[in-house]
Amino acid sequence: MARTAATDNKTEEALQHRPLQHQAVKPGRQAPMRPQPLEDDPEYRAAGKLKGKAALVTGGDSGIGRAVALIYAKEGADVAIVYLNEHDDAQRTKQLVENYGQRALLIAGDVGNEKFCHDAVAQTVAAFGKLDILVNNAGEHWESENLETMDMRQMETTFRTNIFSMFYLSQAALAHLQTGGAIINTASVTAYQGSEHLLDYSATKGAIVTFTRSLSQQLAERGIRVNGVAPGPIWTPLIPASFSEKDVQAFGADTPMGRAGQPSEVAPCYVFLAAKDSSYITGQILHPNGGRIVNS
Repeated sequence: MARTAATDNKTEEALQHRPLQHQAVKPGRQAPMRPQPLEDDPEYRAAGKLKGKAALVTGGDSGIGRAVALIYAKEGADVAIVYLNEHDDAQRTKQLVENYGQRALLIAGDVGNEKFCHDAVAQTVAAFGKLDILVNNAGEHWESENLETMDMRQMETTFRTNIFSMFYLSQAALAHLQTGGAIINTASVTAYQGSEHLLDYSATKGAIVTFTRSLSQQLAERGIRVNGVAPGPIWTPLIPASFSEKDVQAFGADTPMGRAGQPSEVAPCYVFLAAKDSSYITGQILHPNGGRIVNS
């Protein structure tokens, strides 16, 4: 992704002026966030790397998912946007995808439900005639001070959203993915470093890493590649919906780069892993995390 000093300065300035904020309702919404996440890099130059492809992106209404949907549209792909109930954010993503001349399909529902996942894949294939790329990106997390007080029902919901959904969607997608197809899973830096306040979330992200590596071995002979992206602190609606006002304001400051990342800085990883550029890469994880050192 081409960047200039002006672009970097704009990113840093936006994050240095992040006001106190918290969203009481989960999942978070992008529209109320201040500053708005940078979801679309105007300096990115597309090369038709996904021309004629059809992609399904979960959590595609906002944050990293929206950025992936937009950069995929720039590269020539039609995009099915799966989301829970953030209808305004989803409509905005649809409009932005269509502004790049590609088709967008909105599918609302709970990815923790197996039937919904199979229906979402079926709707995508019905609309686009095929499915080439599956991006398992939807996720949630809840802070918990200690294991003794953790809500076990919420823990189960976190696992259903974050990792069960990947089994459901991947299983459904395999009926349609052909040689050259790609599955890309969103993990997290917490899979490698842990998080004392996000115990169940971190555990699901570790499971995603292992799921990615294992499924890649199973599908290699079919010519379907499976890889993942493990972002560090990225400025998305999940953050103000999960943390206190002070934690939100300081979010990302403890990275070597001294700031949170933007969705537009993560999205090119998903293009690389979906395109022929990575034709000899499977079972791997990319780490856009602001310089945190992980043992991958």
